[in-house]
Amino acid sequence: MPRFSIIVPSHGVAGRLAQALDSVLAQSFGDFELIPVCDAPDSPAADVAAGHARRDSRVAPVHSPPSAGLAGARNTGMRAATGAYLLFLDGDDVLVPGALAALDARLTKTGDVDVLHFEHERTPWWEGEPSNPAAPVLATAPPGAFSPGRAPQLTGVQLPAWSAAYRRAFVTEQQLPFPGGHFTDIGFGGLAALKAERIAVERSVVVRHLVRRQGNRLNLPGEHHFELLDQADLVLTRAAEQGLSGERLHALFEHLFAAVLKTAAHPRRLPSQRRAYFRRASRLYRHHRPAGFRAPGGSLGVQHRLLASGSYAAFRALRGANQQASRTLEHLPRPHMLRTRLLYQHHLRRPMDPDLAVYCAYWGRGYACNPAAIHAKARELAPHIRSVFLVKADQAHAMPDGIDHAVIGSHRYWEVLARAKYLINNANFAEGVVKRPGSVHVQTQHGTPLKKMGVDQSTYPVVAAATGSFAKLLGRVDRWDYNLSSNRHSTQMWERAFPGSYEHLEYGYPRNDVYYTATADDVARIRRELGVPEGKTAVLYAPTHRDHHTGFESGLDLEAFCEEAGEDVVVLLRAHYFYDRGGKKSSGRIIDVTAHRSSEDVCLAADALVTDYSSIMFDYANLDRPIVVYADDWEVYRETRGVYFDLMVAPPGPVARTPEDLARVFRDGSYADPRSAAHRARFRERFCQFDDGRAAERVVRRVFLGEPPEAIPPVLPLAERVPAPAAATLVRS
Repeated sequence: MPRFSIIVPSHGVAGRLAQALDSVLAQSFGDFELIPVCDAPDSPAADVAAGHARRDSRVAPVHSPPSAGLAGARNTGMRAATGAYLLFLDGDDVLVPGALAALDARLTKTGDVDVLHFEHERTPWWEGEPSNPAAPVLATAPPGAFSPGRAPQLTGVQLPAWSAAYRRAFVTEQQLPFPGGHFTDIGFGGLAALKAERIAVERSVVVRHLVRRQGNRLNLPGEHHFELLDQADLVLTRAAEQGLSGERLHALFEHLFAAVLKTAAHPRRLPSQRRAYFRRASRLYRHHRPAGFRAPGGSLGVQHRLLASGSYAAFRALRGANQQASRTLEHLPRPHMLRTRLLYQHHLRRPMDPDLAVYCAYWGRGYACNPAAIHAKARELAPHIRSVFLVKADQAHAMPDGIDHAVIGSHRYWEVLARAKYLINNANFAEGVVKRPGSVHVQTQHGTPLKKMGVDQSTYPVVAAATGSFAKLLGRVDRWDYNLSSNRHSTQMWERAFPGSYEHLEYGYPRNDVYYTATADDVARIRRELGVPEGKTAVLYAPTHRDHHTGFESGLDLEAFCEEAGEDVVVLLRAHYFYDRGGKKSSGRIIDVTAHRSSEDVCLAADALVTDYSSIMFDYANLDRPIVVYADDWEVYRETRGVYFDLMVAPPGPVARTPEDLARVFRDGSYADPRSAAHRARFRERFCQFDDGRAAERVVRRVFLGEPPEAIPPVLPLAERVPAPAAATLVRS
């Protein structure tokens, strides 16, 4: 029997679950079993848990449906547990180094106890000093093991369930499951405290709790706050049945109603039912108030007395609950020009247009990427939606015929932004854009993240300086309703990099649909348009942006590469869009396609891809054509930019570290040999999960047509997809 069973519910925290599990597996004390509780066998969290289970036999994932909530997940974990003591860890929290050794040492010294309380550290998600709220609660506890009566302040409802270890036999014998509902910790902790006969404390930090950016779910408005009253009633009823009295009952009552009063006084938790909540709380207060109970002093004591008397009007006046929330426009981020600001405010006061969609790609660089693919599919499946594409003034002339567009900064630009119900972008809309109630913002993203993104960039000084205010970035994230993902890796990393309350749509990238719908004739036509000579092997060279460079540096002598690689090789040069130089600068066997509108067309034309760390490799992998990684500065890039996984360990094909190596793999054909294909197959399985040619359709059906998730076309298995043929394949056939 292991010493500890560590139960980790993981719903909604897949992006940080690996850190939680790693913090357990890295403990110096190894006598434990680790039980991640996932919401479905095919969920992102289940993928993470399964990976850890393959690496370590102590990891034993189980499953509990999201409808069962946190209580159901923990109860499922407890049923699977075999350890002597139960520990609960949220999926985005971590055990501090040496935590299990400290608990084992303490239990060895005290002997078996029913409950071992310990300290925890609340760590702000972004900035601020950590706090240790358990320390003052535990400071006055007796040394060693003791009976609950010697420390009446340890009622079990002041600290969360993950701030204690529970003897499994005690929990089983006393039949102590987590009660259903949002406030399950209060019910479980209160009942455990009533039944415990021997307890102890460990005065060191065991859990580092990440305070979520979105805040505690229990602080959100809604009727679920009535469940707090249910839990208080449950615990106090059991206390009465048990005959609990004296200081323990008084402390339990006071701590429970401190939580009740905090909710009653909160201006946003119960926007429309605070009177009903207060009245029910008042009845419970009078019913359960212990004989001889003395209310605390100060303002809290006044609240106790008002609750006891049922004086809602006086309570409401005391707390200033009649203050109105500030109107949205009073907090409107203001565009610089007064006339523009007033124009935008005017349009915001007009009714929202339920059939208007606004699109933007790459900060207005034109008709491209996922927004363009969604726009095209919406014209087909949702013709009632009127669409406007936002573009910079110098790109307006390049818009395709028949695509309605507005120039960024114009009067019409601010009008459509103010009135559109649907707003679709692969980057972010301007700082001053307001998220109107009822509007739908879709963040499509524009690549799979190898490099660190969002708030994960904060520890990389060069990148952080270029990013600007992370607080403003997250203000923009708060506008998102949906966020697209093309693979589980992306889902997990977006959750970490852009913490928010949006919904992930694991539908694939609409821009990649064309890799499965394009024909041989399309490939031939695009090659002619780009000027690829017939019969030549077109190698697309697409390096990424480097934050420590001030301009485009190819990092490779392309003319020399062509000479060394073979006489049939031509290079399609596509610099990062940051370096769009406005026109072709082709020479010899180098064809500059940087300014070409469509990355997808360029990929379709190429017989092979050479890139360093650009996310284009993840998209190109859909075509199942050779990919070579040219990593001459991997160590520098990894240290200055930050990456989410080691590309050198899991590449999509051969890795070349020098120009000579790169030319050789093309000259000897190893860029396309069976070993290269095996690397690519593993890469595609991991990163081409949801791209099957119908991503745009899924988005349109869900977002514009309002179809439920279960009605959305499922993703075609990878083995059944047929990508567009390469020109080289056509020649050989």
